[in-house]
Amino acid sequence: MRSDDVRSLLQTAVPTAVAGAVAAVISALVVGGKGAVGAIVATLVVILFMGIGFVVLQRTAKSLPHLFQAMGLMLYATQILLLFVFLAVFKNTTLFNPRAFAITLVATTLVWIAAQTRAHMKAKILYVEPDSSKAEKPENPGSKS
Repeated sequence: MRSDDVRSLLQTAVPTAVAGAVAAVISALVVGGKGAVGAIVATLVVILFMGIGFVVLQRTAKSLPHLFQAMGLMLYATQILLLFVFLAVFKNTTLFNPRAFAITLVATTLVWIAAQTRAHMKAKILYVEPDSSKAEKPENPGSKS
């Protein structure tokens, strides 16, 4: 993974983790220990899902740039569907508070998307990558421009 990709991933994951920590504290105060556990699990799920999606999207951009936009749309739709599946599966769990889990899941997903958008807007991304293997050809000295 390139260093600018790692930087973008960190600029996205760190605010999400902070939002998850805040949600865990609020959930612990409002609901108790099970609320904090639900918030922590939700934060880890979001960072894991979205982080894997980010890596997959970056590899797709490198190897199949013509599929980048379609892959991005499909990836985000799949991630949102998987998050809804997690909500449905853990709806009646006793391991943690499902409401704290669901609210944190949605909140940290929104934080991830906002942070990723901000990181992308601040990145200095070349639209055309210079090819260092092709040196500029010198102009023909006999031709007039």
